[in-house]
Amino acid sequence: MQAVGVGSQAASEFFFQWRIEAPRDGVGIVNLAAYDNSDFNRGAPAWVEALWWVARSLFFAGWFPLPSALRCALLRLFGARIGHHVVIRSRVNVTFPWRLEIGNHVWVGEEVLLLSLAPVKIGNHVCLSQRAFLCTGSHDIRSEAFRLVTRPIVIEDQCWIASGAFIGPGVTVGRHSVCAAGSVVLRDIPPQTIASGNPAQTRLRGADQPGVR
Repeated sequence: MQAVGVGSQAASEFFFQWRIEAPRDGVGIVNLAAYDNSDFNRGAPAWVEALWWVARSLFFAGWFPLPSALRCALLRLFGARIGHHVVIRSRVNVTFPWRLEIGNHVWVGEEVLLLSLAPVKIGNHVCLSQRAFLCTGSHDIRSEAFRLVTRPIVIEDQCWIASGAFIGPGVTVGRHSVCAAGSVVLRDIPPQTIASGNPAQTRLRGADQPGVR
């Protein structure tokens, strides 16, 4: 078993190095009173975002099994690029649909969270199982003001993101790969591999492996 994928180790440490060393001249001390994300581009006017909150509350947040075609139409109305034969289950949470792209024949399971502060691109024939979390946002722990940082996520064709998996900012999951249930993926996943664990480790995906345990 080898360390995860082809992504940059420095980028992973930038987003997820939570060990704070002894402060030197105030460095490493977080002051949330100084937090300011006024330079963050939300991608749409405030009134559009407000309308999306209403639509999300009415048509996505509840458990009632509304037709996927309706949910896809609403996402398109708010700027998402959605392919055909896309299934979207109840309680799917999309932050900014105008930064979401989904291919053809995609399943999005119950309570999947797509934190699309940066673009999220999902390929064809992809399954996102229940409570998977695609997270494009984090914070710079080295910044006193806890500065917001965002990076896009790409899930290539024929991938399975299993239940409860976490996909971090800037990650690309290569074609025909699997992120196992509960895995924490902080770096790129090469094509045709299985990632599992926290932090995720990878192994080649064999033809005799029908599922993920």
